[in-house]
Amino acid sequence: MWTLALRGGARVAVVAAQWCDAFGVVTRGRVQLELRDGEPGPVLGRGAGFWLRGTGVRALRNPGRRTARVRIVTPPGQDRHMPVNTPYVSYRMMEERHERHE
Repeated sequence: MWTLALRGGARVAVVAAQWCDAFGVVTRGRVQLELRDGEPGPVLGRGAGFWLRGTGVRALRNPGRRTARVRIVTPPGQDRHMPVNTPYVSYRMMEERHERHE
């Protein structure tokens, strides 16, 4: 599980190979989907969940001034650090805790 932090006005490209099985949930702020043709897509608010596989979305953008956060969930064994290609975007791996119930 990862957290994607997008500073105000920041944009991150969606590379299909990196996002193919990822599910995102907006946990803070708003995130706008940028469509294949470069047109602005829907703006998703806190609590909105989305898949990117097969949608043609080419980027995620923060239309606001404050940092937006998106929790990225991937299938087990596919958690990997996604490259950061802008100083306005950061990724952080969330530590998963497993408790045994006896």
